Amino acid sequence: MKVIAINGSPRKKWNTAALLGKALEGAAAQGAETELVHLYDLDYKGCVSCFACKVREGKSYGTCGFIDGLTPVLKRIIEADALIIGSPIYFGSVTGETRSFLERLLFQYLTYTVPYASIAPKKLATGFIYTMNVTEEQSKAYGYGPLFDSHARYLQLIFGHQPESLCSFDTCQVDDYSKVVIESFDPAHKAQRRAEAFPLDCQRAYDLGARLAGKEP
Repeated sequence: MKVIAINGSPRKKWNTAALLGKALEGAAAQGAETELVHLYDLDYKGCVSCFACKVREGKSYGTCGFIDGLTPVLKRIIEADALIIGSPIYFGSVTGETRSFLERLLFQYLTYTVPYASIAPKKLATGFIYTMNVTEEQSKAYGYGPLFDSHARYLQLIFGHQPESLCSFDTCQVDDYSKVVIESFDPAHKAQRRAEAFPLDCQRAYDLGARLAGKEP
C-alpha cells in the first residue's frame, strides 16, 4: 500500500502541511508507505491544451504528454493506492498550483464520451483536505460548497471511489499577529482556535489517512 499526499500550499510547515502530515501518519500506522510532495518545489504548468492525451491511437493517449517537473509525480500517483490532496483556500478557491495540478492529473484520464468516463488504469482511494481562515458559517455564506462538491465529483469520476473530505475552518495565519497588519482577525481568538480546534482537525486528518490506507482497491 502506497499513499501519496500533495501539498498545494506554499508553506511547508503550517496548517495544510501539518494536516497532510497527520494523514500520512495515520496511513503509516496501517502499514502504508507514504510520500509528501510539495507542489511549490516543482517547475510545472497546468494543462496546455495540447490534446496529446486524447489523440486516437497516439503514443500519449490516456497519459499527459506534456513533460515537465510534474510528470514524474503524475506517474508515481497512478502507481500508488491512495492520494490525498491538500490546499488552503485563497480568494474562494484552491491555490493556483493546486488547480494546475488537478488539470494535469484529471484531464489525461477523462474521456469525451457520452456520458463522460475515465480511462485511468486503476482505481485510487482519494481525499481532499482544505484549510481556510473563515469560519464554517462564512464558508457556506461565501459559496465554497460547490467548489468542494466539484472536486469530489471529478475525483470520483476519474478514480472510482467517493473521496474523503476534511475542512479545517478559522485557521491561524501566523505565529505572531503583532508583526503583521491583519486587523480583521482577533489574535486571541485565533490562538484559542490553534490550541483547541486545530488538534481536533489533526486527529480527523490522522483518521482520514488511516481509512484511506485501509480501503479496498
